[in-house]
Amino acid sequence: MQRWEDLSDVEAGFGPSVVTIGNFDGVHRGHAAVLGTVVDLARSRGLSSVAVTFDPHPLQVLHPERAPGLITGLERRLDLMAGTGLDAVLVMPFTRELAAWSPERFVRDVFVTALRAQVVVVGHDVRFGQGNAGDLGTVRELGSRWGFEVEVLTDLGDRGAPQRWSSTAVRAALADGEVERAAQVLGHPHRVTSTVVHGDHRGRELGYPTANLDTATAQGLVPADGVYAGWLTRASGQRLAAAVSIGTNPTFDGERRQLEAYCLSGQPGVGPGLDLYGERVDLDLVARLRPTLRFEGVEALVEQMERDVATCRELLLGPGRP
Repeated sequence: MQRWEDLSDVEAGFGPSVVTIGNFDGVHRGHAAVLGTVVDLARSRGLSSVAVTFDPHPLQVLHPERAPGLITGLERRLDLMAGTGLDAVLVMPFTRELAAWSPERFVRDVFVTALRAQVVVVGHDVRFGQGNAGDLGTVRELGSRWGFEVEVLTDLGDRGAPQRWSSTAVRAALADGEVERAAQVLGHPHRVTSTVVHGDHRGRELGYPTANLDTATAQGLVPADGVYAGWLTRASGQRLAAAVSIGTNPTFDGERRQLEAYCLSGQPGVGPGLDLYGERVDLDLVARLRPTLRFEGVEALVEQMERDVATCRELLLGPGRP
């Protein structure tokens, strides 16, 4: 997939194309359906398929106090978008200057001049341009003026489900720690990416050495406090089943929220020599086992940790695994 980081990066003469626009945070199943429609239309007509997105999120620039936590970082978002088969993505740096463009200027400069759109795919609730003044009627009017078709997609979701597939639904699920519900909307496990840093080293003292992920630089929303089963993937591609703890370690009166992953023993490469410090790792969260609890003492905590690890082992590696 070709990636442009500014409108000026689009080579002269690109297209003609089928284009869509959106933030695509999380690249959930609704996004994937929209992007899949763009790809299918483009292939059926011998055109290029393109998505236009923004970085940072517009609300982070215009109303930071209202900006949502991002489900995915930019690199993860682009990887997931590439997986839909798109030919290209235009990542437009979102600035106050761009926010001041009229809907007409945006459509003319981006869709018509740069991408030579023959078809523009949008949802019925599309909004764009200064003050979000552009809507579906605007797109249709400008399409008639400048010669592109408009394909409108209705809300997408599971048949009979109370909620459509949306980034808002994913954020709500993660806020509740319901990573399985989030995965149903996303179409893939929720991922947090960060660097392994030194922590309190308390897990090693308890017999469960953990990789402490830096929450300050993490890409991807960190779900609600609790204990989770997940997969830790190293930069080398090595994938390790892990028991994950998110919280402040209340048994030890901790105050700093931490994200820790214990790679289950018995896996190839897991042992005293496993050193993850300084590595950038991906953590895919599969299931929540329980909320964070305060225990009366270390012994009770370790007994619960043993049960948690056994549950993770069965969930991730299968029953009967040592």
